[in-house]
Amino acid sequence: MTGEPPTALPAADWDPHGEPARRAAEQGIHCLPIPTPFAVGRVNAYLIEDDPLTLLDSGPNSGRALDELERALAAHGHRVEDLGLILVSHQHMDHVGLVDILARRSGAEVAALGLLAPWLARYGEFQDADDAFAGAVMARHGIPEETRLALRAVSSAFRGWGAKAQVTRPLAEGDEIVLRDRTLTVHHRPGHSPSDTVFHDPARGTLLAADHLIKHISSNPLIARPLESPPDDVETARGLRRPQALQIYLESLAATKVMDGVDLVLPGHGQAITDHVALIDERARLHARRAGRIHRMIAERPRTAYEIAQAMWGNVAVTQAYLTLSEVLGHTDLLVNDGRVAEVEGPGGVVVLESLREPAS
Repeated sequence: MTGEPPTALPAADWDPHGEPARRAAEQGIHCLPIPTPFAVGRVNAYLIEDDPLTLLDSGPNSGRALDELERALAAHGHRVEDLGLILVSHQHMDHVGLVDILARRSGAEVAALGLLAPWLARYGEFQDADDAFAGAVMARHGIPEETRLALRAVSSAFRGWGAKAQVTRPLAEGDEIVLRDRTLTVHHRPGHSPSDTVFHDPARGTLLAADHLIKHISSNPLIARPLESPPDDVETARGLRRPQALQIYLESLAATKVMDGVDLVLPGHGQAITDHVALIDERARLHARRAGRIHRMIAERPRTAYEIAQAMWGNVAVTQAYLTLSEVLGHTDLLVNDGRVAEVEGPGGVVVLESLREPAS
């Protein structure tokens, strides 16, 4: 039940004539905006003209996406068959859907976080486990059964936009990808997904950040089953081992904020970022404001996370129930960690949130 934030808006497409695009092109990096079926709009794949010829992310598994990717490669004088390395930033289907097709046609290595390799290799099995986990989390936080069943059906229908793939080069934090003209350092930055991976070229001050940091929207830290959990992990399947996705994401942003040698951030959607520190500070303020708003709602009366989502987003909290629930739980986790709110298990095992102290005005 993956997707984009409930507040997602189509990004302004990458500007091929802007200063950031010129700077990237001088480094041999070209953005290839690929169409997706999702509200966020096109996904930015990146062609790195080096040896081996490298592609970061692929777009979703669709004929239209493949056609546009082939045309974009041709515009730079290349074919799919020329690719020697495919980098995977994270597990969301708009980024991995075509990886297997491209790798089979080109014979390229596929490099991705080692923890992600089993998930990609057993895509359908792990998707089943992810959906069961999401269903348990929704039940535990007050989402009605009919809504959970409807979302399970939607998730199953959307799986075709992704596909399994074999990782031939597993990556870990701090690894280096040495190309002819550059060296990319691998950093694991979980939060938006458990597998978010960014690639840093410190010599050129460039960070290939995918969905870790996006200029026009705040990336949704979607609550996801831990990558290290096998599909038959009973405690995880019951939703009892729920990662604090927003807390994890904020820690990842803090690590990116203090990185040396970052002047240009190339994101997975929309426009390039040239002042990542200011943007990360704004994201932190946004989440603090939202946590304060949610605390005030809980102080009025105890509520489930689903009731909070309905109050904040109305019908969107039904049609995008898991996304909005992830948004709420991320912020209530911050409140619980700060001692401002408590989770109390109510009838039927549904968690109710109660205020422990007066919210700030």
